[in-house]
Amino acid sequence: MQTASTVLMIEPVKFGFNSQTAENNYFQTEQKDSDIQQKALGEFNSFVAKLRSKGINVITIKDTMDPHSPDSIFPNNWVSFHKDGRVALYPMFALNRRVERRADILETIEKEGFHISKVEDFSTFENEEKYLEGTGSMIFDHDYRIAYGSVSLRLDEELFRKFCAEFDFTPVVFHSFQNVENQRLPIYHTNVMMCVAEKFVVICLDCIDDEMEREKVQEVIKSTEKEVIEISEDQMHQFAGNMLQVQNEEGTKFLVMSETAYRSLTPNQIQRIENHCEIIYADLNTIEVNGGGSARCMLAEVFLPKN
Repeated sequence: MQTASTVLMIEPVKFGFNSQTAENNYFQTEQKDSDIQQKALGEFNSFVAKLRSKGINVITIKDTMDPHSPDSIFPNNWVSFHKDGRVALYPMFALNRRVERRADILETIEKEGFHISKVEDFSTFENEEKYLEGTGSMIFDHDYRIAYGSVSLRLDEELFRKFCAEFDFTPVVFHSFQNVENQRLPIYHTNVMMCVAEKFVVICLDCIDDEMEREKVQEVIKSTEKEVIEISEDQMHQFAGNMLQVQNEEGTKFLVMSETAYRSLTPNQIQRIENHCEIIYADLNTIEVNGGGSARCMLAEVFLPKN
């Protein structure tokens, strides 16, 4: 199943600009605003309410003040929950993001009625300075057991292939870039330029500079018979690639994105998406500007079996 009906979200208690992640996340901009936490919390609560109003099961857990991690609002980078009962924990690039891995969060998931059979911990690779930041760095096509990964400091190719072998995914490796002050620099996470849904793929092909790699990615998507909805690099910078398809408990599907992403889309792109499912969008501007992540980054899908 490509879409989950339950998502985990972490409520911020001290959200803010993270200088450690800004080293290679070029979407971040530090705002000099004493109300950043309050604004981010307001955006978070409104987003949760919108999802729940559509019948999507949202498990919310509060962040901790100590230890403090300003990016805890993006849990999909450190954990993923799989339908076979396994949980994967991931090695994180930024030192202050490693404290986001909390055993009590897994315990809460179990208390919500989900079964965890085993925890696969890849975080030890931090000792080798090898990183693989969950479903930020990898995009899963669950139905076809394909994992797309754009190589960067946050996706080590060797570790990506190791993960795919252990979780039965076929890896599709490529490199994607963005314009940063007249330079072409690696995109920090695959999920800002690509989204795989049940019957379509939203992708910025212009970010894949190597023609052979671009053709390979297109061939793989074509083999899954999913509609390709291309976005421009400018739209990618507006988080139009940072989307996630989810479903409610009745099986109705939705594509979730930020208001920034939605406003960047053309009427034709919106119509093509709506041919497949309804769009849910929310104002996440404070979170996007300071955190450099958007709607998809805030959602950790829970595919675990129920007890």
